[in-house]
Amino acid sequence: MQISVDDKILEAQAGEACGLALSRVVSGKRLKNAVACLVDGQPRDLSTPLPEGTRELGLVAADSPAGLSIIRHSAAHIMAEAVKKLFPSAQVTIGPAIENGFYYDFAFERPFTPEDLEAIEAEMRKSIEANVPFSCTAVPKADAKALFASQGEVYKLEIMDENIVGDEVSLYRHGTFTDLCRGPHVPSTGLVKAVKLLSVAGAYWRGDEKRPMLQRIYGAAFASEADLKSYLHHLEEAKKRDHRKLGTQLDLFSFSEEVGAGMPIWHPKGELVRTILEDFERREHLKRGYQLVRGPLILRRELWERSGHYDNYRENMYFTEIDEQSYGIKPMNCLSHMLIYKSRVRSYRDLPQRYFELGVVHRHEKSGVLHGLMRVRQFTQDDAHILCRPDQLLEEISGVIRFVQDVVGLFGFDYEVELSTRPEKSIGSDEDWDRATKALIDAMEALGLPYEINEGDGAFYGPKIDIKLKDALDRRWQCATIQCDFTLPDRFDLVYTDTDGERKRPVMLHRVILGAVERFLGVLIEHTAGALPTWLAPVQARILIVTDAQKEFAEVARDRLAEAGIRVELDDRNEKLGFKVREAQVEKIPYMLVAGDKEKELGGLNVRLRSGENLGVKTLDEVALLITADCQEPFKRGGMRYNFRSQ
Repeated sequence: MQISVDDKILEAQAGEACGLALSRVVSGKRLKNAVACLVDGQPRDLSTPLPEGTRELGLVAADSPAGLSIIRHSAAHIMAEAVKKLFPSAQVTIGPAIENGFYYDFAFERPFTPEDLEAIEAEMRKSIEANVPFSCTAVPKADAKALFASQGEVYKLEIMDENIVGDEVSLYRHGTFTDLCRGPHVPSTGLVKAVKLLSVAGAYWRGDEKRPMLQRIYGAAFASEADLKSYLHHLEEAKKRDHRKLGTQLDLFSFSEEVGAGMPIWHPKGELVRTILEDFERREHLKRGYQLVRGPLILRRELWERSGHYDNYRENMYFTEIDEQSYGIKPMNCLSHMLIYKSRVRSYRDLPQRYFELGVVHRHEKSGVLHGLMRVRQFTQDDAHILCRPDQLLEEISGVIRFVQDVVGLFGFDYEVELSTRPEKSIGSDEDWDRATKALIDAMEALGLPYEINEGDGAFYGPKIDIKLKDALDRRWQCATIQCDFTLPDRFDLVYTDTDGERKRPVMLHRVILGAVERFLGVLIEHTAGALPTWLAPVQARILIVTDAQKEFAEVARDRLAEAGIRVELDDRNEKLGFKVREAQVEKIPYMLVAGDKEKELGGLNVRLRSGENLGVKTLDEVALLITADCQEPFKRGGMRYNFRSQ
């Protein structure tokens, strides 16, 4: 049969190994770098027999996304073999490839230690050096069940019973290890060239906290040692920037088991940062025609049933009972905003109505996914709902996108955009979903905004635009979102009187700019490595005296700067100057203002930046102007105004 390969025609026979057939057309470095093949666009083992009727054949390069996924999945199998050799009583469950690496979950009677990981990795390297081939065999399901039953692998038996339809399964073997797997895999273990085990974490079987707790070993795998080394450096940098560590170092927030998991406690400096950020948001929303509103923390269960949250979002909610009536603690703010709209008769002239609330919400997140400020159970959303006429939709969506762009630019983030479409669990008609999706697409295209499609990840009531921030380590964080909803206005019978006197339905946009304030601050702390922009820093300047002889002058300087609107502290402790400077740098204070005898005589302060740069002696007025200009600079770049003294 004739098969297309790189715009060439290959003559091959059905049943011939794909890799062997390709070697007649492709050679050299490309062939050596291949880890699998593409059969009519589907990745397959290089040893796969060519199916009858194959039209197109290609190679999967090791450093391609598909190739990396195959390498990482193969590394998971190599790790599982090593674990079984060293710890024969360990039971294997699942071991997929993930971004940058892989993991495998094991059931074992004791926790794996760092020393265990070293031993497992050493055993993996033996297998890799031996270059053991991977082989795939299709067997009757009954035979596979008998094999795994004889090995005591009860989790594999459950997978076959609950997840595999049909009477046949595929088994992959290498060395002494056999796994239930669809593949594909690299031809042999030697093609997994750059691998490193990273950590162990707990993971519930099938993500169900009522099921057994397993041990998940994470590893990294890349096509080359250089790529692996770069990634490990990236991880070390991420550890230094970990917002949980910096939150303690900067005395911003903490968590307490006495309070409960996922509930941050904000310390004075952290609450000040939040207050500055939230005040900025209130001013920006008022400038853009939003009205400030506030709804109750709990609402009757009947409202959540009417909205569809009870049927589609109940597992993420908390409920309580008052006077024998069930109430839901709000996971979002839209219900109260719809009731505000409905509280009076609306005309077409009244639209759009834009309601903004910094609303505290609670969501029942599983304990295994909680992570500092990034994933919490209580948080504050900069939530707004816009109710408008259908003909206003394009302008309103575009306005929200521009608002997001202004704020993202202020903090120095790049971003990516996704359009998330209808999920399986959803409400509303196909027609309404189509109208909502088209409105979002039209707005993005009108602004020339590139986007990717994220199939099936919309809200249960409507599609959404998700804006993902890219931080200094090139990680993506979901923050801003814009959701278009034709369904809830119908469920809550929201109407307006149109020009023809007829009652018509408004459309509702659900949107956040920063998203969860907690999450955004966690992202910002890691993006800046704790060096918050000067306008947002809880302490903008600290005056450091050399000896007590400058204390009185330093107090006057502090008061003058405070009167100019600067958040300033005085460090008059009897400590060496170098110690006080280093401490201020650790606390990421933007300006260290040294007062010695020379500065006192000149009536100024020696200005040092947290970067280590020394700007020399400046008068108090010059210091105030310098810090004020630093605060205003990011706003000026984006064409925004900043009322410095209001802080």
